[in-house]
Amino acid sequence: MPGHDTYQRLITLLDTTRTPYRLIDHEPEGTTDSVSALRGHPVAHAAKCIILRVKTDRRTTRHVLAVVPGDRRVDLDAVRSLFNARYVGFSDAATAERLAHAVPGTVLPFVFDPDLELVADPEVVARPQLYFNAARLDRSVAISGADYAALAQPRIEPIAGPRVGDIQEGVSA
Repeated sequence: MPGHDTYQRLITLLDTTRTPYRLIDHEPEGTTDSVSALRGHPVAHAAKCIILRVKTDRRTTRHVLAVVPGDRRVDLDAVRSLFNARYVGFSDAATAERLAHAVPGTVLPFVFDPDLELVADPEVVARPQLYFNAARLDRSVAISGADYAALAQPRIEPIAGPRVGDIQEGVSA
């Protein structure tokens, strides 16, 4: 069962570091908007986790786990700039699943693979409560942004684009 070991690894990490967290059981759901409604919090308080393929030159490809607020998109140009890359795009599903050790919709904002680099937007770590699927579609975790930052130790950079609704309305953030 993909993600079971990853779920156990997350819970063990939280427990052994005595990090305060709360588990939330809900109907199986992997989309940020829908699962946020099930958990009962604003979409902006969710951690949206996207695995990116970053080509720094013709021969070098890096993989980055980008974590942004749930109501935002990843700013690919910001990531391109950050890594001085020639190309940044979304990883294919098989690569993302292999690196995240989880199926799409359940990717954690933590890195358990040495081939994956973690970058989180400052708004994510600033949240009093941050929510994300716990490597399962039917269970989520709530943790403070500060505890998340201390535990995951992401590179903190502004990588979130405009709010999703602002893009549709033509408003810049």
